[in-house]
Amino acid sequence: MVLSSENDPVKADDTKEIEEVRKSDGKQKDPKEERNNEMTEEDRKLQEDLELIVQRLVESNTDLYVPTLEMLKSIIRSSTTSMTSVPKPLKFLRPHYSKLKDLQTSMPDGKWKDMLADIISVLAMCADEKGDCLNFRLEGMNEPIENWGHEYVRHLAMEIGAEWRSGTSTRKDSMEKLITEIVIYNLKHNAEVEACDLLLEIERLDILIEHVKIDEHERACLYLLSSAPLSPDPDNTNMIKTAMQIYSKFGKELEALRCAVMLNDPALINKLFNSKDDLVWKQMAVLLGRHQIFIEDAELPDGINDLNNNMHISRFFRSLARELDIMEPKTPEGIYKTHLEQSRPFGGSVNQDNSRMNIAASFVNGFVNCGFGVDKILDDTDTANRFFFKNREVGIMTSVASLGLIHRWDIEYGLGQCDRFLYSTDDFVRAGTLLAIGIICAGVQDPCDPASALLMDHINNERHCMRIGSIFGLGLAYANSKRDTVTKEEDGGVIFELKKVLNDNRPSANAEIKGMTALSLGLILVGTGDSDAANEMLTLLMERSDVELSDHNWAFVGLGIALIFLGTQQRSEVLVESLRSLPEPFGSMVSTLVDVCAYAGTGNVLKIQNLLYICSEHYEQEDRRDKKKGKEAPKEKDKEDKIDLSSQQGVAVLGIGLIAMGEEIGSQMATRMFANLMRYGEPVIRRAVPLALSLLSISNPQLNVLETLSKYSHDSDAETARNAIFAMGLVGAGTNNARLVAMLRQLASYHHKDSTSLMLVRISQGLTHLGKGTMTLNPFHSDRQILSSASVAALFVTCFSFLDNNTSVLNNQQNYLIYSLSLAVQPRMLITLIEDTNGNKDSDTPGQLKQINIPVRVGQAVDVVAQAGKPKTITGFQTHTTPVLLAFGERAELATDEYIALTPFLEGLVILKKNPNAV
Repeated sequence: MVLSSENDPVKADDTKEIEEVRKSDGKQKDPKEERNNEMTEEDRKLQEDLELIVQRLVESNTDLYVPTLEMLKSIIRSSTTSMTSVPKPLKFLRPHYSKLKDLQTSMPDGKWKDMLADIISVLAMCADEKGDCLNFRLEGMNEPIENWGHEYVRHLAMEIGAEWRSGTSTRKDSMEKLITEIVIYNLKHNAEVEACDLLLEIERLDILIEHVKIDEHERACLYLLSSAPLSPDPDNTNMIKTAMQIYSKFGKELEALRCAVMLNDPALINKLFNSKDDLVWKQMAVLLGRHQIFIEDAELPDGINDLNNNMHISRFFRSLARELDIMEPKTPEGIYKTHLEQSRPFGGSVNQDNSRMNIAASFVNGFVNCGFGVDKILDDTDTANRFFFKNREVGIMTSVASLGLIHRWDIEYGLGQCDRFLYSTDDFVRAGTLLAIGIICAGVQDPCDPASALLMDHINNERHCMRIGSIFGLGLAYANSKRDTVTKEEDGGVIFELKKVLNDNRPSANAEIKGMTALSLGLILVGTGDSDAANEMLTLLMERSDVELSDHNWAFVGLGIALIFLGTQQRSEVLVESLRSLPEPFGSMVSTLVDVCAYAGTGNVLKIQNLLYICSEHYEQEDRRDKKKGKEAPKEKDKEDKIDLSSQQGVAVLGIGLIAMGEEIGSQMATRMFANLMRYGEPVIRRAVPLALSLLSISNPQLNVLETLSKYSHDSDAETARNAIFAMGLVGAGTNNARLVAMLRQLASYHHKDSTSLMLVRISQGLTHLGKGTMTLNPFHSDRQILSSASVAALFVTCFSFLDNNTSVLNNQQNYLIYSLSLAVQPRMLITLIEDTNGNKDSDTPGQLKQINIPVRVGQAVDVVAQAGKPKTITGFQTHTTPVLLAFGERAELATDEYIALTPFLEGLVILKKNPNAV
C-alpha cells in the first residue's frame, strides 16, 4: 500500500469526500454530487485543470493569457469523442461559458482576445445561445478551420445558412472567406454533399466551381444533377449549369453536353457540340440523335452527321434481332393465341365487329413487327390489298399506316415499300401511305428530306383523308425538329405551310383539319415555347363560338399550344392566363392543359396540389342535390358549364401523372392519390385515372400497378374499363411480361361480346409484344436523367385522345391517333462499337465504326448519390456479351479492363477505345 503525504491533492480530496459522505449520512443525495462521485480520477483531474485555467484568465496578469489559452486550445484539440457524446473539455467548460464571454468582452485588446474568441466559438457548440459559434469565429484569429474538427465546421455552416436566410445580415462579405474555407474543407474530406448544400442555401454555387478538384468533381456533380429535379425553379437550372461548368473545367465534354440537353438550350448545345477527340464527338452525336436534336453543320467531320441523324438505328437494331434470332415475322393470330383463351360453353355465338378486329390486327401486326422490315401480311401486295379492304374508309387508312411501324427508321427500303401503294386508286390507301411515310421518317433526318418532298404536295388536297394523312404525317416526321428547313418562315417551310392551313377559312378546312394541323405544329415545335405559333392558335380559338368549341377537335388546338410549352415551366404563364379568357368551360380545360404540360416531369408539388383541388369539386352531385330539393333544373348554360368543368378534371388527373412521372417518391404518392380519386371521384375522373397511372410506369409492369389496372378493367363503367385495358398495354409495352399476357388473355374472354373493348385488348396484346419484346416507350434515357420531349408528347397525345375516346379514337374516325405512340418507340439495346482502324470507307457502318462483342455486367441500378467511398453501381448482375437488352431500371458496366467507354452510361450505341493501362 502506497502512503501519500498530507499535501497530496488526490488524498486530500478523498478525505474531504469521505467526511462529506459521513456528514450527509441519512440525508437525500444531490444528483450532481453523485455524478462527481462517479467521475474517474482522470476526469476529475481534467476538470480541476480547466477550472484553474479559467481562474488564471480571470486574473489581470496579461503575461499569463497567451500560454494559458495555448494550453486550453491544446486540451480541447486533443480530446477525442464518439458520435454520441460531447467531448469532456467542452462538457466541463459549459458552466463557465457565460463567464468566458464576459471575460472576452472586458479583456484589453491583444492577441489573447482573438484567441479566446476562437475558443468561445468552439464552446458555443454546446451552448444554448444561437449564433455565438459564428459571431466569435468572425472575431477570432481566423486559424485554419480544420484544427477544430468536422462537427465544428457543421455548426458554422448551419449558423451561416440561418443568418443568410434571415435576409437581415450586414456581414455577408466578411462571411464569404469563411464560407470558402468551409467548402474547401468539406471537399477535401469527402463531404461534397455538405459543401453543395451550404452553397445552395446561400445561392453561391460559383464558389464550388472555383475550388472543386478533379478527384472530387464527379460526386459533387452527381449530387447536383440528382437534386435538380427535386428543386424549384430557378434553383434546378442553376444546379445543372454548375454541373455543366464543372464538367467543362475538367475536360468532360460529353457530360457537359448532357447537362446542356437537360437544360433544353439549343444555343448552348450547338456551342458544346465540339471535341478535339473524334470518338468523343461521335459519342456526342449519338447522344443528341437519341434525344432527336439534329445539328445542321456542313463542316462536321465525316461520319458524325450520320450518327446524329439516326441513320444507323435500323441497321443496328436488325443486327441485334439477328443476334437474338427473332427475325422471323409474327402474325396477330400468333400473338392472340385464341386457343388458350378460356372456352365459353354457354356463350353462344360471338357477335364480333369484324371491322374493329381488322383495325386491331393492323395495329398488332405493326407493333409486333415494328422495325424488323418484314411481316407476313403486308409483304405481298395482293395479300396486303385484301387485308386493307376488309376495312372501310378511315379503317383502310389506319391499316395501310401500319406499314410505317414495320419499316420504322428504315428510310431507304421502307419508302420503296410504301411507293407501291402511293399510286392506288383508293384515296384512303394513299392517305394511309402518306401517314406511313411520316412514321418511317420520324426521328430520322435524311439529307434528301423525303418526308417533305412526298407529303407537302398533299397538304391542300381536296380529299379530306389525304389532307389528314399528309398533315399528321408531317407532324410525326418532323416532331421535335428545330432545323432551319422546317422552321423557316418563308415559302416552302413545313411550319409555314402548316400555318397557312391553320388560317385557311375555306369550308374544306373543317374542325378536324384545323385540330390535326395544330397538333402537328405542337409536335414539331414541342418544348420550344414558340410564342408566334401559340398566339396564332390562340387567335383561332378566340374566333370560335361556344357551340363550335363543343366539337372535340378544337381541344386538339389547345393540345398543340400545350405541346409547344412542354417543360418550359414559368414561360407558359402569360398564355395560360390568356386562355382563361376563352368561353369558360373550354377555357378552364385548355388553360389547365397548357399548365400541366409546362411542368411535365418536374415533380412540382404545388402544381399537383392545385390539380387535386380541381379534382375535389363535385359538379354532378350539385345537380342531383338541386333535383332532390325540388328546385328548378338549372339553365342550359349552367348545365353545360358543370359538365365541361368536370371534363377539366380529366385533364387535371392526367396532369398529376405527367408531372409526377420519372420521380420515384412522387410517383408512389401519386399512385396513392389515384386510389382515392378512383373511389370518390366523378366518372370523368375515374376514366382518366388508369391513363394517368400508366404514365407513371410506362414500359414498367410492376405487379401492384398491373393488379390495380386489372381491377379497373372489370369496372361497371365501360369507358373506365376500356381506358384501363389500353393502360395495361402502355404499362407492359415491349416487355413480353408473362403475367400481363395472361391477364389480357383472360380479358379477351371476359369482353368477348363487346367488340370495342375486345379491340383494345388486342391492341394491348400487340403493345405488350412491341418489337417482339425488344423495345420500350419509356421517355427517359441516359440513366433516366434526361426526358425526351418527343416521347412525352407522343404518350400525352395518346392518353389525351382517350379521355373522350367514344368521340375520337374509338369511333372509327380518328383511331390513327394511336400512331402518335411511334414517336416514343425506342430499342432498349446496348451495342458496343470501336473505331475501324482498317479504314474501310466503303463500310455501311456510320463514322467508320465497327461493332464489337465484349462482356458486360447487367444488373439492377443502385442509387449511389452521396454514398461514401466507391460503392457498387449495380446489384444482382449477370455477365452477358454485347449486344444485349436492358430492362427498365437496369444498368450495365464493362466486365473487361481492355476497353474504356466514352460515356459513363452504357445505353444504345456505346463507343469504346483501347485502355492504354490494360494489362
